[in-house]
Amino acid sequence: MTTTHTLKALSKALLLATGCLTASTVFADQKTPEQLYPPLTSEVLPELAAKGSYSVGVQTLDLINPAQFDPATQGEKDRPLKVEVWYPAADSANAPLTSYSDITRTGKTFTLQADAMRDVAINNKEHYPVIVLSHGYTGYRTIMYYLGEHLASHGYIVAAIDHTDSTNADVDFKNAPFSGFFSTLINRSRDQQFVLNYFNEQNNFASKQVDNKKAGVIGYSMGGFGAVNTIGGCYDFNEQTTAMFTGMKDPAQIKQVQQLLNSCAGGQYKNPQVDSRIKAMVAFAPWGGQHNLFNASAMQNIKVPSLYIAGSLDDISGYEGIKNLYNQTGSTDKYLLTYKNARHNIAPHPAPAIAKRSSELDIGHYYEPSWSMRTLNETNKHFVLAMMDCHVKGITSQCEYLDLPQNGDQAVVNGKPLPAWHGFDNRFSTGMDWQQAKPRTK
Repeated sequence: MTTTHTLKALSKALLLATGCLTASTVFADQKTPEQLYPPLTSEVLPELAAKGSYSVGVQTLDLINPAQFDPATQGEKDRPLKVEVWYPAADSANAPLTSYSDITRTGKTFTLQADAMRDVAINNKEHYPVIVLSHGYTGYRTIMYYLGEHLASHGYIVAAIDHTDSTNADVDFKNAPFSGFFSTLINRSRDQQFVLNYFNEQNNFASKQVDNKKAGVIGYSMGGFGAVNTIGGCYDFNEQTTAMFTGMKDPAQIKQVQQLLNSCAGGQYKNPQVDSRIKAMVAFAPWGGQHNLFNASAMQNIKVPSLYIAGSLDDISGYEGIKNLYNQTGSTDKYLLTYKNARHNIAPHPAPAIAKRSSELDIGHYYEPSWSMRTLNETNKHFVLAMMDCHVKGITSQCEYLDLPQNGDQAVVNGKPLPAWHGFDNRFSTGMDWQQAKPRTK
């Protein structure tokens, strides 16, 4: 390399380093949380993406699930779970909007603006179903905060879990990306059921307002892997898949762990019974179907209304695997929403600024090459609310939003475009396909 080239390279490196330092300094000094959802006219949004009539409160709880199996020690250990809870706020609540702080997969911190008030009183005028919200591997409890806030504004209590051993904070995704995977396989459904039981059966700030006859569960990726199990999709690991996903090699140990993994409905083994309070399940890009990790007979016996949401190019959970889960599910009311040309990141909030300046490990947790994350989030809000209102609260009119033709692209027939999907304005239901078990009523 010539002296001139060397000087130019050094100058460029210095400039980049200075620029990065300036950017990081600005970010560190910035006291205003990032706003990921600036105002957007409702004319381009699906109908049920609109905020509900309740103001939203939020609290963070530290729960303990006692004496759970710990893969690290091969013994029992109390399992801590941090839970973010969104709920309808009391009419008298008048506090500043809070924020959510977390870290990316490479450990970079960020803070996001919330549309919720911290630690205010719950609205005591009605009873509200509990919805459990479960992130992927890796993730964090607020990665779908837009859903938590949205459902709370429409009269739900939403409990989002930090799944211990499975969060960005717990896993060194660069150097030891699978360190928490064994724990994830064992605990996803158990965590979901434990949190649902806590709000329905133990004394807590929302106890008097919980509708303890109705509940729902939502999971993304490994959260979806757990959610399918929680509603009765029993696991069916064989020796090969047990070894593959735990890294074990000793045949005797593999058989023992295989028996441990093959639980059902929140950790049950003999004659498992699905919690009768659960009236609906939503699984975003659920993992496991591509490896046949669910018992086919158990899947056929599922009765809980189920909505699967997937990207047609999902390369993590595999679109064909997700479709297989939908096809195997025995529920009379089941649906599959497909985002055409989307990959796996169909559920998280948009990327924070720090992730955009980082590596693919960080931005790749949020970014979709063919879709706007805002569009995905708003559409998710619409369909998840329709699902919960229809099947959890039993609001018949909301079921119309789940009764759709297969294609939303409004193909031109005889010179005229077909109508948009119910709840979408003309021209704005494109890029999606819909399947449902029941024939259309219209």
